Amino acid sequence: MSEESDSLRTSPSAASLSESELPPPPAHTGYVCSLTEDLVAKAREELQEKPEWRLRDVQALRDMVRKECPNLSTSLEDAFLLRFLRARKFDYDRALQLLINYHSCRRSWPEVFNNLRPSALKEVLASGFLTVLPHTDPRGRHILCLRPDRWIPSNYPITENIRAIYLTLEKLIQSEETQDGFPIRIKAVHVVNEPRIFKGIFAIIKPFLKEKIANRFFLHGSDLNSLHSNLPRNILPKEYGGTAGELDITAWNAALLASEEDFVREFCQPGPPCDSILGQALPPEGLSPEVPCDDSMRAVKSQLYSCY
Repeated sequence: MSEESDSLRTSPSAASLSESELPPPPAHTGYVCSLTEDLVAKAREELQEKPEWRLRDVQALRDMVRKECPNLSTSLEDAFLLRFLRARKFDYDRALQLLINYHSCRRSWPEVFNNLRPSALKEVLASGFLTVLPHTDPRGRHILCLRPDRWIPSNYPITENIRAIYLTLEKLIQSEETQDGFPIRIKAVHVVNEPRIFKGIFAIIKPFLKEKIANRFFLHGSDLNSLHSNLPRNILPKEYGGTAGELDITAWNAALLASEEDFVREFCQPGPPCDSILGQALPPEGLSPEVPCDDSMRAVKSQLYSCY
């Protein structure tokens, strides 16, 4: 879900028409909304998503893909396209660009996206480098727990960690209730047990971040009470001063491994050569396939909580 100031939904063919003049949504679709009434109301308020026009909007984006990106190998299913519309508050042009960027990133970084499936990442999952806590925060947002100190560089390269993170995010957005399109919108990042040097580095970097991004980072050090003021104890594991029992990675690992067929279908099928429309996209900012795998990467032994 984007927080930027967005215009009302537009498209080249619909920009000059009012909603009453636009054609009705197609009669046939495989999409079935699973949102609760409260979430439908929230989507209407925050994303300008109107249930009565949802299928029309999806069809409009589908038509744009077929017309403007005929060689783009992508799913055109309702639920898939809806991710990108929601991520850009139903602005057709921006949703299309996000879709192009999504595929561009996947194709330009094969070290991460080729053969992306849970069974190929069992070692990362077993290490406990990342997991998703079983309880959401009070606003219904999932919590992704990253533990960099669990990574042993001699065992596997850092790109395997990146693959595991991406795999986890893809799994989370399969649920319509957590669907913000992709990239996922990070709502908060809580870092605990960070070394003093980390605070110094962040102080240098912070002025170069957008204010809304910088304000989402919280460095708690060893002060768990500070963490608990943002994330209540009843949803946190014992390791972080919580009351939700010991941190258990097995449930989330099992959920990922049970989704093997979905990831094989999405990421392990032979694809066409890179489309000219995609151009040369770079990996996500701050991540590089050439990152050396040395012990210096493990210097920051903090635990990272990301809510979105």
